[in-house]
Amino acid sequence: MFISVKRILLLIMSLTVVCCKKSSNSAPNDIALNKVTTDNLELINMYSDDQSERRKAIDGELEWKIVGENDRIRESRVLEMVDSNLLKTSNDYKNAAMIFHHGVDTTSSFMTIKMMKKAVELDPNINKWLLAAGIDRHLIKKGEPQIYGTQYVQDSPDAPIYLDKIDTTKVTDQERIEYGVETLAQQKLKEKRLNRINLYDIYKEGKSINDIIKICKTEDFNNSKYNLSEEDINRFGYQLVTLEKLNEALSIFELNTELFPNEFNTFDSLGECLFIMGDLNKSKIAYEKSLELNPHNFNAKDYIYDIKEKINENS
Repeated sequence: MFISVKRILLLIMSLTVVCCKKSSNSAPNDIALNKVTTDNLELINMYSDDQSERRKAIDGELEWKIVGENDRIRESRVLEMVDSNLLKTSNDYKNAAMIFHHGVDTTSSFMTIKMMKKAVELDPNINKWLLAAGIDRHLIKKGEPQIYGTQYVQDSPDAPIYLDKIDTTKVTDQERIEYGVETLAQQKLKEKRLNRINLYDIYKEGKSINDIIKICKTEDFNNSKYNLSEEDINRFGYQLVTLEKLNEALSIFELNTELFPNEFNTFDSLGECLFIMGDLNKSKIAYEKSLELNPHNFNAKDYIYDIKEKINENS
């Protein structure tokens, strides 16, 4: 049980920060703006399935055993693709890296690092978090402490979540920031936050959306017993989308933009919710705001292109 639970937490913590986005992984260049991509579609779909199954397992909709079995199938297929030289773009290597990241041995973690290094070589601006996580996972599998601080574990279902053993002398906080990883001080706060109550849990227990919004607006962020981070509120919004509670999800995504007005991801998620609801004009405005905050948000560029196409078709 100890190994099983610990592994599950490692899997959960390996999810990317922006995990519920459109599965298009356009390359960061002018071609992306014209909706032409050379990214491998099969890898895009495998990455999407990898992330989707983990969200379902976290929400109790899918057994982790099934996720693990599918992980092995995906990993075997990606190995075939690597051997056949089917990976071409930075996104191809990043998507492959995520599949290997959920492998069970050091061979898999070694491949994660290899794939991510190639992804960074092809696109130095790509998010390097997965490279740091791959290195940490590889060290842990070898019985050594991690160095960046991406891996959190839990010894039993009722035990607290904590940061796995880390050697703090190998990497500076500046390097952590460059790789999209929290500083050591931020990791301590994250450890505390991970042991707080999720908004989705109190929603399932009967708290209304209005009650939850009030909690988010009035509770002290650092001392609240609830998870009130931008990431956790965003996750709650997507959980409501999965339940097809779109109006409630919209309220949560709007709340997140109000609480975190300088975070591009809050507006990106709001834009996606509005897109799903068919409110194209408001969706476009939200994505444009996200793009203003982060000009490298190519997911937003793709959606804006799609929205303009749909508006032209309907005019």
